[in-house]
Amino acid sequence: MDFLGEDFLLTGTLASRLFHGYAEAMPIIDFHCHIRPEDVWENKPFANLTRVWLNDGTYGDHYKWRLMRANGVPEELITGDRDDYDKFLAWAGTIERAVGNPLYEWTHLELRRFFHIDTLLTRASAPAIWEQANAVLATDAFRPRALIRGSNVEVICTTDDPASDLRYHALLRDEDAGFRMLPALRPDALLAPDRDGFADYMGRLGEATGVAIGSVAAIEAAMRQRLGFFASLGGALSDHSLETFHFTEADDATVDAILAKALAHQPLTTLEVDQYRTRLLLMLMTLNADFGWTMQFHLNSARNVNPPMFARLGPDTGYDMVGYQPDIVTHLQRLYSAATQTGAVPQTIFYSLNQNDWMGLVTLMGCFQGETRQRLQLGAGWWFCDTAETMEAQLRMFAQQSLLPNFVGMLTDSRSFLSYPRHEYFRRVLCSFLAKLADEGRAPHDEAVLGGIVQDIAYRNARDYFGFFR
Repeated sequence: MDFLGEDFLLTGTLASRLFHGYAEAMPIIDFHCHIRPEDVWENKPFANLTRVWLNDGTYGDHYKWRLMRANGVPEELITGDRDDYDKFLAWAGTIERAVGNPLYEWTHLELRRFFHIDTLLTRASAPAIWEQANAVLATDAFRPRALIRGSNVEVICTTDDPASDLRYHALLRDEDAGFRMLPALRPDALLAPDRDGFADYMGRLGEATGVAIGSVAAIEAAMRQRLGFFASLGGALSDHSLETFHFTEADDATVDAILAKALAHQPLTTLEVDQYRTRLLLMLMTLNADFGWTMQFHLNSARNVNPPMFARLGPDTGYDMVGYQPDIVTHLQRLYSAATQTGAVPQTIFYSLNQNDWMGLVTLMGCFQGETRQRLQLGAGWWFCDTAETMEAQLRMFAQQSLLPNFVGMLTDSRSFLSYPRHEYFRRVLCSFLAKLADEGRAPHDEAVLGGIVQDIAYRNARDYFGFFR
């Protein structure tokens, strides 16, 4: 089979028909990404391929940075102040060594789908590709909004701090951009009373809401106001990073005392952090349920594990790994069991970097279903699990333990405007998985039936589950 040919990842005739006849043209709902709304509003052209691919001066692609370091590229050519062309050459030299890595396939998919460049990227081909791609990037068709529209994207959900004024979301709402960009609540700072800057952050949250925050009750009032504000701009999801989690209940008086210590810049014990975080998560579950929102939990990552490089570069720079808290699913079970006492189990999507959690999560889901279709879901392969093999493993786990045709599908989890071919990649894996079941006699060899499932997972389930068009 040709590299990235028409039927790459498609195993057999049925898989090909499912992809080309049902999946390929479906719109995209990207319900979790890290694109900045100000970049979409300002709609500035990209200076060159390095700026759209590797580092735009504010944030970069830490997936690529990790590979460049593995290839011995000096840090100044990755995150330093070196010339953009030199950085691009360093990436070209890295990608030609990346066969078997999904970035090898995604990079060449992006070259083909956006720039119509079929040439393999190597150090030798890099100068011509640089000139050809940069000529295209200079056109209006490659400004952020045009890239989104051209990728057939209907909805993008960003990740936004509760204290944000959502200014750019409001501006975009008042324009006919050809797609909807909606905020999604990301209250990580609220859940980190042990981190530097927590007291200052709570002051900013108080200013944003007009609520003086000094108690659990005040936090709840402030967050209820924030969910209402986000909802007024189309928000319907929240997102929570739980690198580790230990369910530890405490009454409000105890948590109020913990909050007072944190606001006074006093150190907290591990027990106090767990008590505070547990109480806040139960509160946030109630609020999400009240507003009819979907909660997303990103679990079991270990972040910033290289202290000198974290001190030098900060977070999200490629120094993270899979986490190994072995009992995190047990603690989530306790959280959800407690939430049932107040009827506050919202729609939820669980993602874990550690595949050892998947069976626990997908069976945990089955204990709290009801009221809506697939109220709890096992999320798509995330981050280091963004490979064809782990995408298929996630689909198989979901299908074997729940109802795969209810799955809300893929998301980019990306900062790049060129990342939408990841949806194509996922859809090819999905079509091959379903066709394989049919070829093995385990599913009907009925193109229309399977094609309907493909279109549900590719687009319709997300549209209906999140209620973006109600």
